[in-house]
Amino acid sequence: MTLLPDIQLTRRPGIIELGWGHPDMALLPGAALAQAATLALQHDSAALAYGAEQGPGWLITQLCTRFEQMEGITPLPEHLCITGGISQALDMLCTLLTRPGDVILVESPSYHLAPRIFRDHGLTLAPVPCDEQGIRLDLLETLHKTLTLQGRQPRLLYTVPTFNNPTGISLISERRSALVSFAQHTGLTIVEDDAYRELWFDAPPPTPLYNLTPAGPVIRLGSFSKVLAPGLRLGWMLAAPEIVRQCTGSGLLDSGGGINHFTAHVVAAFLAAGMLEPHSASLRSNYRRRRDLLLGALARYLPNTCTWIPPLGGFFVWLRLPPAVHSAALLPQAEAAGVAYLPGVYCYTGGGGENYLRLAFSLLSPDDLEEGVRRLATVLAHT
Repeated sequence: MTLLPDIQLTRRPGIIELGWGHPDMALLPGAALAQAATLALQHDSAALAYGAEQGPGWLITQLCTRFEQMEGITPLPEHLCITGGISQALDMLCTLLTRPGDVILVESPSYHLAPRIFRDHGLTLAPVPCDEQGIRLDLLETLHKTLTLQGRQPRLLYTVPTFNNPTGISLISERRSALVSFAQHTGLTIVEDDAYRELWFDAPPPTPLYNLTPAGPVIRLGSFSKVLAPGLRLGWMLAAPEIVRQCTGSGLLDSGGGINHFTAHVVAAFLAAGMLEPHSASLRSNYRRRRDLLLGALARYLPNTCTWIPPLGGFFVWLRLPPAVHSAALLPQAEAAGVAYLPGVYCYTGGGGENYLRLAFSLLSPDDLEEGVRRLATVLAHT
């Protein structure tokens, strides 16, 4: 009988996998989550029942308290619902808020797997370029005007404005305010993918777009995948109450109840026991060290024709190669030398990124990070 894989991650013998944006399993709080599962069952046997469509009130209350502690803003419960992670939330929003043929704007470069969800729904993707300060507002305005004049007014804008995947860049504060104002003026709905907010290294991140206009046109998505464990498949959505009602009133939730109800109770117990903040602080410390080690190795081994911007949080370093070096074409040589990465072209929806690549420092040990960069440098030296 053929053995089926247990996890998504594939690690090939002899290859240092710098392309996988996954957490290091050794850093995941397995024992603490087991303790939280016991606490959840002791707290309420309803953790094993069909859950409320919006998610368990226990977790929603815990999240509202945490937002107040961390961000100084306490959302009302009717603005919040529990999701099966950000990917499930994106799929649900596409199902309920769009129709095949609709145009959605996607910052470019951006998280390379989100467009697959959008294309599953028959949506047309229009890329909006970014620079070292985040999404270009001038180009966004021009593109939005052009599409609107064509009778193709965009339905959504998808953005990862904080510790962006793949670039690590955060949208600067001035552009955050301007982006929210533009959305309010035009009626554009912003989908803010806020997966990496907890993983800041040098200073707390900028204010979420959603917090600039809590009753406005921003839908903020968060996840426990990066800060607790991706296997939980649990996240949350902050949005206007009418959008929350539309989502929680969907046929999916009416049929099956709340998403990952038992897991939601486990996470609620984890928060209630005060275990999240010390764990988050430990993650930040570990990932900061790995980021610094990777940056140090890049500076030691790579030629000065390669450039990068040190990320202030998240999982990734976005590396620019010399213009004539195309990362996708180089990848087979790199793999033959024992190192892999994500070519930059995967992160662009409208072409581009040929001389960029994404390196993830979240998964690998310090020794592997060092050796991976050394191998990459050897390959580049022969191009």
